[in-house]
Amino acid sequence: MSGHSKFANIKHKKEKNDAAKGKIFTIIGREIAVAVKEGGPDPANNYKLATVIAKAKANNMPNDTIDRGIKKAAGDLGAVNYESITYEGYGPNGVAIIVDTLTDNKNRTASNVRNAFTKGNGNMGTTGCVSFMFDQKGQIIIDKEECEMEADDLMMTALDAGAEDFNEEEDSFEILTAPDDFPEVVKALEAENIPMASAEITMIPQTYVELTDENDIKYLQRTLDLLEDDDDVQQVYHNWNE
Repeated sequence: MSGHSKFANIKHKKEKNDAAKGKIFTIIGREIAVAVKEGGPDPANNYKLATVIAKAKANNMPNDTIDRGIKKAAGDLGAVNYESITYEGYGPNGVAIIVDTLTDNKNRTASNVRNAFTKGNGNMGTTGCVSFMFDQKGQIIIDKEECEMEADDLMMTALDAGAEDFNEEEDSFEILTAPDDFPEVVKALEAENIPMASAEITMIPQTYVELTDENDIKYLQRTLDLLEDDDDVQQVYHNWNE
């Protein structure tokens, strides 16, 4: 299962960098607003909000910031006009790419995403063209240096709470859950005061694509950079084995 963890660790480092730039807080703030609009302000009765709160805490968003975001969204529902749209396509050598967006202007977002694919020698596809190559999972990454619990005890805590899989890597543990079980597993880890480096619903590639041509790598990186710099883009998933 090391492929999962390799993906997770790279992604974890990327998210740490994003958090330093503040972008991840903006992304999570939008997700909170949309979740509240769709299901109300109580995470106990709003699964989507519960998953976003878990992600926020794992990214060290202060509790009062989370609470303010929920209250603001609850009191200002009419102003929340973001729409969730997912785009799919291919990078060089058939690398599969999924782009999750929240936008208040579909035309702008579609144009920007298409431009990112085109500039990277790739192309946008139709809905479902690559998503079948991924599994949607709850994914929790725990830094070994920050976790005092023994690996076996951590694994049993996670599995008893409903986790599907537990993987140990050199510097981290990875816990995978079904999306519906994710909030309960996070809650169980929080009850044991286990710090989480990242915790979110994500897309795990079933297989990975190797790139050996330097131009392919350059073009794919260009696409990923353009997407990640776009304020409408919430998350980018791909199956490139970096």
